[in-house]
Amino acid sequence: SSRSPRGRHARWTGRLTRPYPGAMRERPSSRILLLDAEDRLLLFRFDFAHGSFDGRIFWCTPGGGVDPGESFEAAACRELHEETGLLIDHPGPEVARRRYGYKLANGETMRSDDRYFLLRVDTLTICDSNWSDYERQSITDHRWWSQEDLAACPDRLWPGDLGQLLVELGVWPERR
Repeated sequence: SSRSPRGRHARWTGRLTRPYPGAMRERPSSRILLLDAEDRLLLFRFDFAHGSFDGRIFWCTPGGGVDPGESFEAAACRELHEETGLLIDHPGPEVARRRYGYKLANGETMRSDDRYFLLRVDTLTICDSNWSDYERQSITDHRWWSQEDLAACPDRLWPGDLGQLLVELGVWPERR
């Protein structure tokens, strides 16, 4: 089931099927809201020169797709390790969920089912030794963002309401 009742771990079956012709494929993913001791959020800058997101540039949290048979929690741990070098046993409870559609460079429309986990670290030096070739080609920068910096960011954020999400979670104060 794609639902994640409290206390149970949802698992993705690995089926990217369409219930009817023209329906969107689902892409389940785990995303990590990783904050440092100053409540700054870690984001990666993706600059896609080719592939599904050809020509798109945006900043996004660590995380990625859920492998078939993998729980959202296990995917969060795996992705965090792959993208930052940080090894954890469990990401804690799911704190948010975002579902939205988007169009790939080839015209196909996908529906993303993103589950968010909130983690804190004192400090962290990013280690890219576990990055895939695709990540090495598409991740061009990383940065820790304050609330003010994120609000002033001229680039696209994924998801677009990332700052508001942190306000809703009580991490950042409401902006006036």
